Amino acid sequence: MKEKVQRKATSNTVYGLGIIGALIYYISYATTFWMGVIGILKAIVWPAFLVYELLKYVGAS
Repeated sequence: MKEKVQRKATSNTVYGLGIIGALIYYISYATTFWMGVIGILKAIVWPAFLVYELLKYVGAS
């Protein structure tokens, strides 16, 4: 039986560290409980914000 080896797991590590960093950032600046909940949701989808702002910066239509 062949074993399945994941070879490019580095991106998962970077994404995981990014989520942890975003959680710390958003929760530390939350002033209410619901802002903390929104911060958790933002931390999960932070790459979407990053790509959106990057494309806006470079002028992609």
